[in-house]
Amino acid sequence: MTRITLSSGLVAAILLTGGCATKKYVQNTTAPIQAKVDKVGTETNKNGQQIQQTRTDLTASINGVDEKAQNGISAAKEQAMTAQNGAQNAMNRANQAAELAGKDSEEIKSLRTQVSNLDDYKQVGDLTIPFAFNKYTLTPKDRADLDNIVANASKNKRYFIAVEGFTDRTGSRQYNEALSRKRADAVTEYLVAKHDIPIYRIHMIGLGEEKPVDDGHNRAARAKNRRVEVKVFSADESYTLSQSPSSGQQAQVLPSQE
Repeated sequence: MTRITLSSGLVAAILLTGGCATKKYVQNTTAPIQAKVDKVGTETNKNGQQIQQTRTDLTASINGVDEKAQNGISAAKEQAMTAQNGAQNAMNRANQAAELAGKDSEEIKSLRTQVSNLDDYKQVGDLTIPFAFNKYTLTPKDRADLDNIVANASKNKRYFIAVEGFTDRTGSRQYNEALSRKRADAVTEYLVAKHDIPIYRIHMIGLGEEKPVDDGHNRAARAKNRRVEVKVFSADESYTLSQSPSSGQQAQVLPSQE
């Protein structure tokens, strides 16, 4: 009985002693490994944080570059649009200039044609209408004289009428110029309204006290200078000048007897 007890106690002591030694051995063996694992974990976490920060920084950098790129693209588009608008405006101005140049060319050509044809126009009638002092209204006799001189003018294919208004030297030059235009206007208005003569066939001007027919300073001279001169020009060979027998101041356009 005593021997069995001692054996049991000895076995228990051996197991206890062996168990403690194994645990200590395990602890001593695993401790460095755990430390390395912990270190690796710490470094892994650190690397993970750095990687995340790098990703964040890279994303921000990419976004910044993208924003700059978008701004650059927008600026480039705006500049391109501005350039395109400028080019379009320049093209429009060029087209307008070309159109005006073409128009001017046609007008110059027409004017040259008219000027070249001026030698073909001959005076075929004339009339001087006198006016009272400071007046510009036509009298019944003035209208009748105008009726005679333009009776056949509208039958011409190529003709025009020159209407020139004048005054005496009484009053200011500015007032006389305005009065002379009123006198010429009265004649022109009558020719257009009564005889349907196209306005483009009438060349009207008010010359005031210029080109006096009498340089005298008496009443008779002033009366001669208050006038409107009407002259008919034609390039048609079928019309000749014929002096009206009723008045030495007017001529009537009549067909030639050829």
